[in-house]
Amino acid sequence: MRPIVAYISEKAFAHNLTQVRRYAPHSKVISVVKANAYGHGLLNAARGLKETDAFGVLNISEAVTLRDAGYQHPILLLEGIFSAKDMGLVDRYKLDTVISHRAQLQWLLESQPNIPLRVYLKLDSGMHRLGFQPADYQAALDQLATSANVSEIILMTHFANSDLVDGVTQAMLKVEQAMTAQPYKRSLANSAAVIQQPQTHADWVRPGIMLYGATPIAEKSAVSLGLHPVMTLQSGLIGVQEIEAGESVGYGSLFTADKPTRVGIVACGYADGYPRHAPTGTPVAVNGVLTRTLGRVSMDMLAVDITDITEAKIGSAVELWGNLVPVDAVAQSSGTIGYELLCAVTARVPMHVID
Repeated sequence: MRPIVAYISEKAFAHNLTQVRRYAPHSKVISVVKANAYGHGLLNAARGLKETDAFGVLNISEAVTLRDAGYQHPILLLEGIFSAKDMGLVDRYKLDTVISHRAQLQWLLESQPNIPLRVYLKLDSGMHRLGFQPADYQAALDQLATSANVSEIILMTHFANSDLVDGVTQAMLKVEQAMTAQPYKRSLANSAAVIQQPQTHADWVRPGIMLYGATPIAEKSAVSLGLHPVMTLQSGLIGVQEIEAGESVGYGSLFTADKPTRVGIVACGYADGYPRHAPTGTPVAVNGVLTRTLGRVSMDMLAVDITDITEAKIGSAVELWGNLVPVDAVAQSSGTIGYELLCAVTARVPMHVID
């Protein structure tokens, strides 16, 4: 078999959830597992995060997968429903839903659920994606408060800049204006806010990327935040080349050696989810030793510098990211974020759950 594999650590999931509770000790936790749990496998994440208070998903199919696997936690549809007919499934599977615009509000009010639903009423506090404008928020809240279809209302927003030290100041002004006089619980904080905006913790926090062991704050490493990487993307050397000064490697000859160089060829490429635009110098580890990539990433292979790793040979282990090589370091080198790399791992990469 081709040597590439993504190892998923359930212990790391559990550890990172514990870290969330340390940062926000007075809040309940909605663990965000959308996008196939950020590329880690939805049920893998659910097992590792089984001590969470609730799950947050993108759509009903993800929620049904969790219910069919036996999870009885509250499950929140983070973007709510997409048509009136979805209300039947929300009722059937006992789901919570976000209400972020008037159409969703009407679909809920006109439905006939068997039991009243818990709903999260979303305020647009400055992101300008989804959510009621502050001027319209109270009217929507009043309609929910008088509906027999609603069992509980939780007030919600999503921050655009919580990764910045003062990034929630303006948003919190809108939150306080819209929510202060209301007798309802709140859910405000994403991962960055959990870590560095304690004034936003409220009743429910909604961590995402920090549960997977990557940082939500560019200036702070995951290690410094006490997080453990859940995914280790590992492969192996399938070829070794010796090149002389002046010779090049890969498509476009983007790397030209300035001295005799020993090149390892790794079974990993952009068809596996590794970023094609990762430049020469992107960190990688061979046999546990940090080194760098060379030249352009191909569909199925990439090249690494093993000049100073004398024991490296065909079959040697290569860590693309994990404990030795933070996914955030690969992302920074590639001009993107760890979220994208984790979500981009493709289906042809086998996924093995450990511990």
